[in-house]
Amino acid sequence: MAKEILKFEYEKATKNSVRYQEVPEEGKAPILGTLYVQKWFSGNTKTLEITIEKKD
Repeated sequence: MAKEILKFEYEKATKNSVRYQEVPEEGKAPILGTLYVQKWFSGNTKTLEITIEKKD
C-alpha cells in the first residue's frame, strides 16, 4: 500500500467553493492537481493537507 500526503495552497474562491492547487514535492508530478472544497468547510484556510492511500 502506498500512502502520500498532498499539500494544497489557496488559488481562488468561486461562488460556493474554494479552489486549491496542489504543491508537488520537488521532482514529482502532481497527483490530484486542482481541488475544490466547499466554503462551509474550508473557511479562510490558505493551505490544506490530504492523505491518499492505495489499497491494492
